[in-house]
Amino acid sequence: MRSRRFFSLGVVAALAVTLLHVSSPATAAGVLISQGKPVTASSTENAAAFPATAAVDGDTGTRWSSQFSDPQWLQVDLGGTYAVDEVRLNWEAAYARGFSVQISANANSWSTVYTTTTGSGGVQALPVTGTGRYVRLNLTTRATQWGYSLWEFQVFGTQSGGPVENGLLSYGKPATASTFQDDGACSGCVPGRATDFDPATRWATSSTNGWVDPGWITIDLGAPATVTKVVLQWDPAYATAYQIQVSNDNASWTTIHQTNAGRGFKETLTVNGTGRYVRMYGTARSNGYGYSLWEFQVYGTGGDPTPPPPAPPAPDFTRLAWSDEFNGATGSTPDPAKWTPEIGPGVNNELQYYTNNDNARMDGAGNLVIQARREVTPGSSCPPDPLSGGSTTCQYTSGRLNTSGKFDFTYGRVEARIRVSSGQGLWPAFWMLGSNFFQGRPWPACGEIDILEHVGKEPNNVYSTLHAPAYFGAGGYGSPLNLGTAANAAFHVFAVEWGPTRMRFFVDGNNFFTVDKDTLETTRGPWVYDHPFFLILNNAVGGDWPGPPNASTQFPQNMLIDYVRVYR
Repeated sequence: MRSRRFFSLGVVAALAVTLLHVSSPATAAGVLISQGKPVTASSTENAAAFPATAAVDGDTGTRWSSQFSDPQWLQVDLGGTYAVDEVRLNWEAAYARGFSVQISANANSWSTVYTTTTGSGGVQALPVTGTGRYVRLNLTTRATQWGYSLWEFQVFGTQSGGPVENGLLSYGKPATASTFQDDGACSGCVPGRATDFDPATRWATSSTNGWVDPGWITIDLGAPATVTKVVLQWDPAYATAYQIQVSNDNASWTTIHQTNAGRGFKETLTVNGTGRYVRMYGTARSNGYGYSLWEFQVYGTGGDPTPPPPAPPAPDFTRLAWSDEFNGATGSTPDPAKWTPEIGPGVNNELQYYTNNDNARMDGAGNLVIQARREVTPGSSCPPDPLSGGSTTCQYTSGRLNTSGKFDFTYGRVEARIRVSSGQGLWPAFWMLGSNFFQGRPWPACGEIDILEHVGKEPNNVYSTLHAPAYFGAGGYGSPLNLGTAANAAFHVFAVEWGPTRMRFFVDGNNFFTVDKDTLETTRGPWVYDHPFFLILNNAVGGDWPGPPNASTQFPQNMLIDYVRVYR
C-alpha cells in the first residue's frame, strides 16, 4: 500500500586477522571447477569488504566472512553436472570446528559427502565423492567468537555426462525486438529484460512507434538447439494472437506454436522445434497498448546455455535463526545491532513524523511499545491535518524500525506477537521489503510482503498482502481476516511461512490465506520473492488507506510487540 523512501545505514568495521601458515595440500584428481562460478552465502559480515565471491576468485588476499552466528553456509553453482572428488578450504583465523560438505543436483535436496566436528582450520584438502551441480559448505560450529571466514573455497572434479536435457537455454542470451520502450512510463524496457531471469523487469514495445501489429522479440540461443518448452510471463499488454517460431539464420522461420486465444499472464507452452533463434511473433494485441513480457524463457537441449543464478536453499520452518524478545529495561530503546529507526515524515499521505526512537521504547514487561502521539514537530511538513484546521506541520509522532543492513534473509517462518493500536486513522503494520530496494531497485519491483496490517476504521479486521510490479497498492494480492472481536483487545501471533513455491499466512495458528506461486503467476503476475528481504515494524497515523484521525480517535495509541522471530 506504500511508496518508499531511502535512509542512510552505517557500515560495520572489518575485523583484521592473520592468515595461518600450513603445508600444501595433495593434488586433486580432477580440475578446479569452482573458480569464478556463481556463489551465494547465508550472510556476510560486510558485503562490500567480504563478499561471497571472494571465496571463489582465486585470490588468497581476499576473503568471505559471515555474520557472528551459527549456522551459516556458502554455496557454489558449478554450472553443470560434475563428479566432485575434492574440496579445499583455505581458512582465515575464524574457522569452523563443525561443518559438512554437501552436493545437490537442484539446490534443494542435498547429499552429505563429508562431515566433521573437529575441524582444525588452516588449509584443508577433503577427499569427497559425489555428483551434482551445487556444492555447499554447511557451517554449524564456530571455533572463535567471530563468524566464519574463508580465503578460498575450491571444488575439484570432472564434468559428468552430456548437455542437460530440457534445461533453461535463454538466460542472459542476446535478444532483439521490433521496437522497445525506454521512457518515464517504462524505463529500460529493452529486449534483454525478457531473458534476465528477473521477474520484476520487462521488455515492452515502443510507445511512439511500437503499439502496432505485428510486434516481435527474438532470442539468440548461441548455437542450434532442440526447443521443447517456452514460458511467456506477460504484462497486461499481451498478445491474443501470436506464433512461436524457430530459425537457424534469423531470416527463415518455422512456426512451432500458434494461437488466436492468448490469455496473458503466464503461459507455458510445450513445443518441438530446432533452431538457434526463437521468436515470439505477435499479431493481435489485447488492448490499445503494445506487447510486453516480464519473461521469455526457452527450454530444451543444445544451444550455448549460461547457468542461471542458483536457487536459495529450501527453508526450515523450525530452526530459530534470529529473534528479538524485547526484554530490555523500562524506557530502553530497541537494540541498535538489530534495528534502525527511520526518521522523518511518512509516505502514502501519512500524517506522523517518525522519531529517532523517542516513540519506540521497552516497557520493562517484555514488550516493545511503538507509541503514536498527537504531538507537533516544528519545522516538519506533512499533508493537511483536518483536526488541526488543515495544518501542514506534522501534528503526530510515532516510530518505524527496520533491520536493513543488519538482518535480511530468503525464505523462512516469520512471526511476531503483537497487540495493535486501533481507532480511526491508525495503521499499525509488521511487514518485509526486498533488500534490493536499498541497492536501487524501486518499489514495488523490490517486492513487499505484508504479514500484518490493521486499519482502525475496520476494528475487527487484519490483512496480509503481497505487492509486486503487476499487483500493488489497492490492487495488491491479499486477504482480510475478521477476528470476530476488536483487533486491539488482545495480543495475536501473526506469521508467514515463505518458501520457493508458496506463502502461507497465519493468525494465532490459523492459516487463513495461502499464495501458490503457480496460481499467482497465471492469474495476477510475476512472483518476485526469491531474494533477501528485511523486516519492518511501524505504527502509522493517517494515510491513503485509513484516512485521517477524527474527533473520536484517542491518543496516545500503543502498538505492543512481545517478540519477533525468524526460523529458517
